[in-house]
Order: sequence, then C-alpha cells, then structure tokens
Amino acid sequence: FYESFWGTLERMGGLFTFWHYFAYFVILTSVMRTEKDWFRLFELAIFVGVLSAFYGFLQKTDWSWIVGSGDRVRIFGTIGNAALFAGYQVVNMFLATTLYFRSQNSYRQKNFFAIAVAISFIAVMMTAVRGSILGVGVGLLVFVFLYAGTLNSKMAKKALISLIIFAALFVGFAQTMRDSGFVKNSGYLSRLTDFSLKTFTVQTRFWAWQAGIDGWNDSVKTILVGWGPENFNVPFSVHFNPKFYKGPGAETLFDRAHNMFVEVLVTMGLAGFIAYVSIFAAAFWSLRKINKNKDNEMSQTNNKAQILNTQKENQVLRIGLTALLIAYMIHNAFIFDTSANFIVFFTVLGFISWLTPKRDTDNTNQHPNTVNIRRSGGALFKLVGVAMFVFVAILAYQTNIIPTKANFTATRGIIAGWNNDFNRASEKFREAINYNSFGKYEIRHRYAQYLFEYSAGREITPALQGEIDWNIGKVEELIEDRPMDYLPRLYVSRMNIILGKKEGVDSSYNDEALKYALEALDISPTFVRTYYEVAQAYLNQEKYEKAIEYFQKAAELNPDVGQSYWYLGITEIQSGDTNKGLQTIKLAMEKGYGPDESDLARLINIYVSLKDFKQVVALYERLVAVAPHNAQYRASLATAYLRVGRIDDAVAQAREAVKIDPSFEAEARAFVNSLGRIW
Repeated sequence: FYESFWGTLERMGGLFTFWHYFAYFVILTSVMRTEKDWFRLFELAIFVGVLSAFYGFLQKTDWSWIVGSGDRVRIFGTIGNAALFAGYQVVNMFLATTLYFRSQNSYRQKNFFAIAVAISFIAVMMTAVRGSILGVGVGLLVFVFLYAGTLNSKMAKKALISLIIFAALFVGFAQTMRDSGFVKNSGYLSRLTDFSLKTFTVQTRFWAWQAGIDGWNDSVKTILVGWGPENFNVPFSVHFNPKFYKGPGAETLFDRAHNMFVEVLVTMGLAGFIAYVSIFAAAFWSLRKINKNKDNEMSQTNNKAQILNTQKENQVLRIGLTALLIAYMIHNAFIFDTSANFIVFFTVLGFISWLTPKRDTDNTNQHPNTVNIRRSGGALFKLVGVAMFVFVAILAYQTNIIPTKANFTATRGIIAGWNNDFNRASEKFREAINYNSFGKYEIRHRYAQYLFEYSAGREITPALQGEIDWNIGKVEELIEDRPMDYLPRLYVSRMNIILGKKEGVDSSYNDEALKYALEALDISPTFVRTYYEVAQAYLNQEKYEKAIEYFQKAAELNPDVGQSYWYLGITEIQSGDTNKGLQTIKLAMEKGYGPDESDLARLINIYVSLKDFKQVVALYERLVAVAPHNAQYRASLATAYLRVGRIDDAVAQAREAVKIDPSFEAEARAFVNSLGRIW
C-alpha cells in the first residue's frame, strides 16, 4: 500500500502523484480560456522539448559537464533513459507538426515549428528505441493519410506515397543488409534493423508481460483492482522466468511492465485498465466533435473565407492530435510513462477538452442568494483560505521538502562511497534513512548495496559490523508491511551472511540468513539468485550437502547459466569430491562462465595440489590474459612452464616479469641461469 500511495523515488507513479496530474488537468481547463493562451503554452512546451533534445545531442560529445556524455550510441537527454526520452520527444514532435499547419502562423512561428519537428525527429532516431520509431512512422502515415483524405491535398497524397515507399525500402534494407559487416559494425544500425522476436531484449519484454498477466490472474481481487500502482515487481517476482538470469549483471527486477497497457491491467486491474483506455477513447471521441464547437462559434459571422479557414484549421488540429495519440499509444505499448511524459500528455488532453463542445453554462444571471451568501460569509471564506494556506504549506513540506532532503542526503552517501570514505557514507546514509520519508524502501536497500560492496574482500571491523547490524533492523521494518515482496528479505539475508561468515559456523547470523532466504524463496520459487543465498548460508554452517542441493536447483532452473555450475563445482570440491567438482567447473566454463582473478587463483591451487601442471599452465595463461601487467603472475607462469618442460616459454615470461617490475631481475636472472640459458 505504501508504494501504491506514495510511489517510489525513481518512478513517482503512486496515487499521490496521479492526483497532481488530475489537478493539473483541472487547472488547465479552468485557467486557459483562449486559443492564444493554449498556443503560448504549447510554444513553451515545444521550446523546452527542443532544449532537452539539444542536451541529448551533447551526449555525443566528450564534455565532462554533460551528464551521459562520451559519444554514447543512444541519447537520453535529461529524462532518465533512451526510451522515456523518446516518448517525450514523440509527443513534442507531433504537437509541433500539428501547430505548423495552422493558417494563422507568422513566418517566425512556422519556422520555429518546422525546426522543432526536425530536431525532435532526429532526437527520437538517435535514441534507437524501436517501439518509439515505429510509433513515429505509423503516426506520420496516419497524419498524412488523414490530411490527404480530409483536405484533399495533392501534396499530402504524394507525401503518403513517398512514406510508404520509404518504409518498404527500409524494411527491405533491414532484411537484406542486417548480416552485412556494414550493419554489424554499427551498434546503432544493428539495433535498428533487428526485427527478430528472438532478440534477448524483445524476449525479456514478452517474459515480463507474461509474468504480469500470470500475476493479474492470481485472484478475483487482482483481476478487478490489480496489485496496486508501483507494485508490478511483486507479481513479476512471484512468476519470475528463470531465463532472465544470465549471470552477473543480469537484469532480474522489472519494476514496470514496459508496456503501459499491461502495466495498468496488472497494477490497477480491469477497473484501472478500462479507465485508462477510456482516456484515449474519450480523447478520440472529443476530437470528432471539434468542428461542432467551432461551427457554432462561426455561425455568428457571415465571413465565408473566415469560416473556411477556421474549419480547415480545426481539421488540422483533429488530424494532428489524432496522429499524436496513435503514436503515443504505440510508444506506450513498449515502455511506460513518467512525469515528463505525463505533463505534456495531460497538457494535450486539456487542450482537447477545451476544444470539445460544451453545454451552455451562462451564469450571468446568478441567484441573488449567491451574492448574499458570499457577502455574509466573507469572514468565514477568509478563515478557510488561511487554514488551507497553512495546511498546504505543511503538506508541501512533508511531501516535498523532507523527501527531497532525504534523497539528496542519500546521494551524498553514494558519492562518499565512491570516494572510499566509509565514515561519511555511513553518516549520510543513516541521516537519509532517519528522515523516514517515502523513498525509504530504496534508500535502505541502497545502503545495503553499499555495505555489500564495501565489505567484499575486507575485514569486518566492529564499525562495519555495527552499520550492517543497524541497517538489518531498518530493512526488517520494510518486511513487516510487504508480505509478498522477496527483495527486502534477500537484502537482510545477504547482510546476515556477511556477518555469519565472520562469526563462524555456529553464529546466529547464519540462522537468520537462512530464515529470510527461505522466506524469499517461498515468495519467488523460480528466482535463481535466492538459491545462491540459501546455499551460501549453508556454506557458512559447513553443511555442504545442503549447499550442493540448492546450487544444483539453481542450475536446473536455467541450465545455460555457467555461474551456477561454478558455485556448484567449488562446493563439491570443498565437500571433498574434487574430481566431480573439477568436472562441474569445466562445464561452467563451457557454458560461458568467466572466472575472475580470485576464482582462477583458487582453481590453480586446487590443480597444484593435484600436481596437474598442464592445467596450472592453462589457468596461469588465462590469469595473465586477465591481468597482463601483473609481474607475479608472469613469474608464476614461468615456473609452471618449467614444470611441463617449456623452457623457452619459461625464459620469455621471466623476462616479461622484469619488464613490468625491475625488482624481479635478480630472481629472474638466477632462474634463467639455472636453466642453462644466458640472461
């Protein structure tokens, strides 16, 4: 309920935020009284969209003061990611396209709208978001088709034919050239010409939608009203597809469906889905009635030319806004909305509402009692006004200022962590958590992530243990209100594993780690990583058979993940079954697992104990490839070469070690001379 009402810091998609969009819509339709007001607002909105696009273009530079710079393949402006940015630019592009065809435009305005269309179009193309590009293509076809048919424009008919030919040529190019070196050498073209439904990113969308739909079907309640806004991660986790997990760095948590229609259905049920679709249906219906409103206004004039111009302009507005809505719906079929998109979208909805014919609501002849009530209640109205002002000030402080301070303080903790300043990072994370505002879910988890990263390979000092213990308590508070959320349980389990490893086999931390990991597994029985946590808790207790059991289950969930076999093999070796463990490790590497330096060093020690020096050589060669500037690895490889009789290679590696670190020279010289070679 907490996230459904307040939203999360990243998405802000809770009910509280939606009330703001509705209030914005009401204010727009109440305050914006004239066409001039609306077009000034649109000019401002389009101008901001152009500025955002230019910021995106600057991300192609190496200028450090541009966030996201570095000649990135896909730009994202200031919105959040490429897909969200593309959706924002799609709306601005079609808004500018619509306004370009207004007959009342000045020369300056026409040029401005034309430039805005071009810039927004380029920005969408530079995001390489295929769903948004498809939306633009279909939207343009709809615009030109309706323009040609409604206004009988020969130019529009030619443009329509040109667009169809261009679309056919592009599809043909994509099908014939996608395997060519020219396309493969370009990340942008490779993405743009890939229409395959088997592409991993496309597959993940289908899996996420399927998980959401399965969650929607869980009960009558979820079918009718859903899981609640901002809670898509819950049904996604309950029905998690193990194919998502490809190893370290895999994206395994979808907080949104990446399809606004599926998102609304799953989180708001049939009630919300019908309401959401009805927004578009009402908008299309309203656009059909635009002329009725304007025709009534124009019936008061006998100027035929003015009537025709107004009718044409109304038709252009209807055509342009229809194309905008269609493009936006196609875009939303592959992504979701955020505040930037919603603001321009609700602005367009407000304009459509303003254009729609209204009933005659002439209130000039007010009831006399209305005036008397206002006069007699003047003092009461003032008192209510003051009370509302105070209430809104307090509400704004609680719901805006405090969360902003908490969020900002958390970012100071993150930056301190980057700078390896543990004391300041801990201080700032504690301060941010103690605000106890909405966003506490993410801030507490973010502190847990920092503690995981900081403790890796370090001694657990009393200060570090104290921080982990403190944050365990804070994350446990999240669990109490979230019976179906596995994630906080997983964080608590991991933090207990860190402390349990330090305390030893009989530590109560290991029991707590196992308890929470098994609870997480009950919620999401197909989430691969949770099996790792359960197995690690058993390893801390030196219960190798149980650890092997859970690593084996993880491997069975997704047999293509080499990491599961690596963990399984290492555990088999620890349990005393070295030969079986080495076979499993070999399988892990065949399945693509790339061991890091510590993994390779551990494996080398195992093969040294077995006196299998051919494998030792192969592993040291791999270690040198991973860290080519490590002189000690070169020296050890030289010794391994000697063990298998590769004298020349041993000499060469000894010399390489000295080039990297001259302090090895005396030892290397003696080594080479002992082989009967001249240094």
